[in-house]
Amino acid sequence: MSDYLATNRANWDARADVHVGPGGYDIDAVSDPAWLSDVVRFDRPRLGDLAGLDGLHLQCHLGTDTLSLARLGARMTGLDLSPRSLAHAAVIAGRAGQEIDFVEADVYGAVDALGERRFDLVYTGIGALCWLPDIRRWAETVARLLRPGGRLFVRDGHPVLNSLMGVVVGETQPDSDQQPWLTAVGADTPALELPYWERTEPMTWSTDVSYAGEGTVASPVSVEWNHAISEIVMAVLDAGLTLELLVEHDSVPWDALPGLMTVGQDGEYRLTDRPERLPASFTLIARG
Repeated sequence: MSDYLATNRANWDARADVHVGPGGYDIDAVSDPAWLSDVVRFDRPRLGDLAGLDGLHLQCHLGTDTLSLARLGARMTGLDLSPRSLAHAAVIAGRAGQEIDFVEADVYGAVDALGERRFDLVYTGIGALCWLPDIRRWAETVARLLRPGGRLFVRDGHPVLNSLMGVVVGETQPDSDQQPWLTAVGADTPALELPYWERTEPMTWSTDVSYAGEGTVASPVSVEWNHAISEIVMAVLDAGLTLELLVEHDSVPWDALPGLMTVGQDGEYRLTDRPERLPASFTLIARG
């Protein structure tokens, strides 16, 4: 685990080049001054008024969500461990005519990297927490970055989703005579195959494709950890923050289970069959 930062930094440097290419993040759209990312459009009803706030986006990647938050009135700083991502982010923000300060650091090094700066809003966006080995250390870092009364806003993939893989049903479900909608033999369905709770050892993956873009990821290895909802909530509370909102959603903004999900007009993916089965993402808001 000691080299996880180097492994994931190389992976995200490589992904960044893929994500700005064809089929990626639709970077050309940012020049429209009314443009907001689909992620921030989803979050907007819960974000409240951002005008005049100092905001920090942890794990900002290409900064498209950071840019969107700035367009809603916040003075934004984006932080990421990937220098290649930040180089692209600076170009994208410049193209959009938006002033954003981008800082290279991993989450646990954020306090040192930012010095005395503190924020009214710390935003952690979708697909972020799984790259961190210790959720309690994350929450403690967030608490140190917030001004008194400042808010943490998280929307991320649900840990139940992160524990699923698509499998083919091999036998008839025992209760299918009572519940005929249960998945039939030979059909694909999500199954709990991966860890739900945080573990010391990560899951290591190697794939040369990413969730966006058409190119090959040159550094395909990454390491991840899952964190249970209870672990996330208790980490936030134990760090001294006050929980204000916890909502679970049936959708997520990427095709997390290929072949099992359908994208809606809102750009969100849901299970094609019985989406009510799956908490696909969650929103958490807490105050310092």
